[in-house]
Amino acid sequence: MCRTFALAASATFIVLLAAAIGPAWAQEPAYPARNIKLIVPFGPGGPTDVIARAVSQILRNALGQSVVTENKPGAGGALGTRFVAQADPDGYTLLLGTVATLSAVPAVQKNPGFDPVKSFAAVAKLTESTTVLAIPAQLPFRTVAELVAHAKANPGKLNYGSAGVGNQTQLNAELFKFKTGADIVHIPYKSGAEMVASLLANETQLAFLDMSILLPQIEAGKIRALAVTSRVRHPAMPDAPTMIESGVPEFSAVFWTGVLAPAETPQPIVDKLNAALNRGLDAPDIRELLSRIKAEAKPASPREFADYVASEAQKWRDAVKLAGIEAE
Repeated sequence: MCRTFALAASATFIVLLAAAIGPAWAQEPAYPARNIKLIVPFGPGGPTDVIARAVSQILRNALGQSVVTENKPGAGGALGTRFVAQADPDGYTLLLGTVATLSAVPAVQKNPGFDPVKSFAAVAKLTESTTVLAIPAQLPFRTVAELVAHAKANPGKLNYGSAGVGNQTQLNAELFKFKTGADIVHIPYKSGAEMVASLLANETQLAFLDMSILLPQIEAGKIRALAVTSRVRHPAMPDAPTMIESGVPEFSAVFWTGVLAPAETPQPIVDKLNAALNRGLDAPDIRELLSRIKAEAKPASPREFADYVASEAQKWRDAVKLAGIEAE
C-alpha cells in the first residue's frame, strides 16, 4: 500500500514538474530568432567587406535571418575583436576574424584584450588569399635576389611600407628582412590604399600587399610583382614565383579569414552556423564574389579551424621573436 502510494506521488510530481517547465521550453525560440551581428574589425572598404557580404548572404539564405555587418576599426583590429570576445555567447554576435587580428595582433601587442584561442569558439574557416612582394615598376629589379642584393649593398637606402605598426604587412616584411639579411627601413601608413600610393610615388620601394589591391596596378604596368607569399603560384599570376622558389627559405604566408563566436557559445549553434557556411561557400555566386578579390574558399570543421587558428597564432609569435620585434 505504501509502495503504491509512493509511486503515485512520484508520478504526480513528474506530471506537475513537466507542466511547470513545459511552457518555458515552448517559449525558447529556435536559433536564430532575430538578426545576427557580424563585427568586422576594420574600416569599411577592402577585401574583408566583400567577405562579410558573402557571410551575410549565406546565413540569410540558410537561416532566414539577416546578418547586420558592423565595422569596428581600431588598434590594428584589436578593438572589434575584443568587442566580440566580451559579447554574450548566444550566437548573435559574430566576428569576421583574420590572420591580422588573431595572429599578428596578439604577437605584437602585450595586452590586446583577448586570447586568439581561449576567447573564441571557432565557427568556420572562410577563405585564403595570397599577398605579393611588390615594387615600383620603375625600379630595375626583376627578381627577389636582385632586390636583396641591392638592399645589402645599400643598407638603409630602401623603404618598405606597411598598413601600421604590428600589422601583418609589417610582419611579412620583417620576416623577409630576417630571412634575407636585407637592411630596409619601415614606413607605416594607415591603409593598403596609402601603401599602394607610396609605391606609385616611389616613396617606398617594396611592400607586401593583398593581390586584389595590387592587381589593377600590376596589370597597368605601374607596379611589379616579384613574388607571391603562398606555397604555390597563384593562377591569377602564374609567372610570379613563390618566395620559396625565389630563394627565401620557408617563407609562406596567406591572408585567411573565418567566423568566430565568443567562447562558450553552445556547440549546437556553432555546428549550425558551420554547416550553413560550409554549404554556402560552395555556391557558384559566392565563389564568383570571392574570385573578385582573388580569394579561395577553404571550408573546415569547427575543430579544424580552431586548430588552424592556434597554429597560426604560434607561427607569428615565433616570427616576431625571430625578427626581434618587441611587443608593445
